Amino acid sequence: MKLMTKELEERFRQIGSQENKDPIVIAKFFNPAGAGTWLATEYDPKDKIFFGYVSIFGDYCDEWGYFSLEELESVKGPFGLGIERDLYFKETPASVLIKKYTKV
Repeated sequence: MKLMTKELEERFRQIGSQENKDPIVIAKFFNPAGAGTWLATEYDPKDKIFFGYVSIFGDYCDEWGYFSLEELESVKGPFGLGIERDLYFKETPASVLIKKYTKV
């Protein structure tokens, strides 16, 4: 499964920058074999870089920042499993999701 599709890229383009507001999470990526959730709110197709919220263990280390599509695609976990995109994810305000993933 591709992590990025033309339709998803177009949706990121439509939404654009979400500075200074409660951003809408457009895509959710996750590690099916362990810890890690990436909630993407923006995407730069030229550099293949997302901006969003990264939750590895749901603790004080979770943070907003940039993450690379190429890095997500390069992850190979147990049994060759890689990072996946949640195909059933519905766009949601970040404030709602961060409460769900953060345990502290």
